[in-house]
Order: sequence, then structure tokens, then C-alpha cells
Amino acid sequence: MLAVILAFIMGQPVNAADEKKIGPEEWTQYRLNSQNNPVYNDGEEVELDTTFKTDNQIRSTPVVTGNNIYIGNHESGMIYSYDLHTKELNWKNQAPNWIHSELISSGGKLFVGYGNRFYQKPGLRGTEESGILCLDAESGEILWNFKTDGEVMPTPAIYKDTVYAVTGDEHLYAINPETGKEEWNLELGSIVSMSSPNIHNGILYVGGSDPYHFYAVDLEKQEIKWEKDFEDVKMGLDDVPAVIYNDELVITTALEGDMEKNPEHMIYAMDIKTGEFVWKKSLGKGEMVKNNKSGAPMIYEDQVFVGSPITKKYYALNAGNGEINWKHETAVNKAPPVADNGIVYFVNTKGMVSAFDVKSGDLLGEKELGGKLAPSGPIIINNNLIVGSQDSNVYVVPTSQIKSSSSDEQKSGEKTEGKADEEAAANDTEAADQDVPAGNWIWYLLIILLIGFGIFFFARNRKS
Repeated sequence: MLAVILAFIMGQPVNAADEKKIGPEEWTQYRLNSQNNPVYNDGEEVELDTTFKTDNQIRSTPVVTGNNIYIGNHESGMIYSYDLHTKELNWKNQAPNWIHSELISSGGKLFVGYGNRFYQKPGLRGTEESGILCLDAESGEILWNFKTDGEVMPTPAIYKDTVYAVTGDEHLYAINPETGKEEWNLELGSIVSMSSPNIHNGILYVGGSDPYHFYAVDLEKQEIKWEKDFEDVKMGLDDVPAVIYNDELVITTALEGDMEKNPEHMIYAMDIKTGEFVWKKSLGKGEMVKNNKSGAPMIYEDQVFVGSPITKKYYALNAGNGEINWKHETAVNKAPPVADNGIVYFVNTKGMVSAFDVKSGDLLGEKELGGKLAPSGPIIINNNLIVGSQDSNVYVVPTSQIKSSSSDEQKSGEKTEGKADEEAAANDTEAADQDVPAGNWIWYLLIILLIGFGIFFFARNRKS
């Protein structure tokens, strides 16, 4: 009888649907929330340490929902879905043009913008095809394709069963997520390059260029609530997704001054109700860089964190008044950071991820991953940092590895023999652990218990 029971248990597969979900159920706007701080932690201990390979540069933030990660490629427009448990490819498909947009997720569907940065003519950015794709999240099948005149490089957003997208043709579009049909549109009057819309309490916030204006749009009334003219800005306002602080401020960045010699990187806080400046701060001057010239901010625990590609520094500022609390020199960096458990993680174009104490600014550890980690920013899913690179890989690393890494070793690109041996042993152990899926442990425990009962009853029968 015991043999029959064991045979039955050993033959039962573990249903993937029964496995603990690693990520959130939905991802409805750029970097998950209005603070641009994409952290999901449900208390489950899930250690992931892997690399997902794709065929082209990754310049948008990978998105995780459930047990799957969704990745878009820059020039090729390839779209990938991988299973985080098995690390296997679920499916892949292709968009008609570049992907700089995240693959936002809701109701079993994915929504992604596509297009490029080249101008057809003044006032119309994006050549070849531009638009928004809707895909089935499980199969990767394209369900509809909403075409636009200008690029959709910013990430769309979902709010109250409507998909919203800002474009290179100076319009905001509202689209039915089921049919892909336009519900309404609004002419903004500015080109939006990479400033993904931030929707908060029914108001959509976005920056544009030609002219450099910032907009607050009331989605229910389908009209512009307020519009702020950034008359001194020369570049960047249309590239930066803004953040919301405490239902009080809208914070963004841009460049002022001489664009050829020493542009000045500025950060601004506007009153969320009126658009008037509450404070603005100079982060400093420096050499101009190609593309993504103004860093994207992130809010965490009453501070705004931002990296500057112009000054080559990371910053922590008081979100209420703009005072700089601390800063740290680094290489060119263009991606928004992420923060959790009192630690902020920045990435740069040298492939380095750095962990800092949010209050003191002390460097807690660094780890070199690879390629240019820009402008795709890192996310944290159950204590695992995930970031896309221009070397075509998505790196998934437990945050404990970053915090425990020696900055001197990582900066030099060298490791001591003892450290290398320890990591090799850890990798061997991890590989051995991965031979047994986490969901199967309960079955092995039952087997051990049954064997123990069998031995007990066998011994008792022999005595009697």
C-alpha cells in the first residue's frame, strides 16, 4: 500500500497556476506608480539570479506581472515574455518600429507604444509606422494596432478602463482597451518625445517641446486644466516623466543655458493645482550628451532622487523645498533610480548598479552588470533588482548581492581569489537548488512523512 501511495504522489505534477505569483497583478503606467518608484514586495522570499537575453538593445524598463517578465527591444521592435520561475521563453512577437515604451499590463492584455525619434517635418516626430499595440499577455497574439501620425515612445497609461497615449504629433489619445478604437483626442500643442504621462487622481501630467510647456489634463472633462510655459528651457522637458509628491507638487527636470558648451541641469517643483513654481534648483553645469539629456526623478520618503547625465552625479533632494541633501560622483547616468528598505539604487552607462543609504548617502555596495544601463531604469520585485541594458540583456539580481558587493572590487573589475571561490560555490549551490522546483518541496515532505509512518508500523508489527 505504501508503494502505491508513493507512486501516486511522485506522479503528480505541480500546477504552474498553484505557484506563488512573483509580481503584481497589473502594471498600469510608467514605472508602476506616480512616484516612479517601481517596487513590489508581498513578503514572499523569492531569490532570482539570472539573465534574459534578447536580440537588440533594451531602452525601456522591463515589466513584471504575475510570474512573467515583458521586454521590448529598441531598434528591432521585438517583444519577449519570459517565465520568471522556469526562465523559459513564453513567446515573442514584433512591433512595426522601435520600442521605448514599457509594456503596461491590465486585464490579461499588454499595451505598448512604438515609433522612432526622427522628424517627418517640424511639429511631427516619428517616421515610418507609429502607434500602440495591444497583445494577449498569455499568447503574445496582437489583438489590435492603433496607428498615430507621430511616435509613441512614451509609455501609455491605463486609467478607468481607458488607454491614454501622448505622441510626437502633439496629441493625447484616449483609446478603448477592448476594441482599440479612439474614444477622444486632445491637441496639446507640444511634441512629446519620452515624457511618459503620469496619471494621478484623474489628472494627466506631461511635458512637451516646441514649445516647451508642461500640461495638466483633466481626463473626465477632456480639457487642459493648466499649462505652464518653461520659457528658459532649451532641451529635456519633453523627455522626462514627471513625479507627484504628497498630492502637492509635480516635479520634473530640463536643461537651460548654452546647449553647445555648458548646459545647466535644472529640477523644478510645480504646485499640483496651478502649475506655478514652488521651487527650482540647479544641479550644475557640464558637457552635453547624446539623447536622454535630462535625468528622470523618483520620489521616496520625502526625498526626490535623480541622476544627472550633465554633471555625472546622483542626487538626493528634499522634495518639499529642493535643498540638496547629498550627492555622489559617477559616470554618465540617464535612468531613474529605485528605492526600498531605506536603500536607493542608481545605475549608469558603465553597467554599474550602486546602492546608497537614502538618508546619509553612504555607498553600501556596487555591482557591475554589463552594457549601458540607460535609459531603462531598475525595478525591485520581492527584493530582486531587474534592469535592462543596451547590451541586449535583462539582468535579475538579488538586492543582497548588490549591498554585499565591494565597491573597490567592482570599480576595478577585479575580484580576489577567495571572493571568486565563494561566488563559484554559491553558484554551484544555487544550480543544485534549481534542480528541485520550489513548488515541489511539499511533495517531498509528504513522502518523508509517509516513509516514516511506514517504518514505524513495520517495526511495531514485527514486535507483535
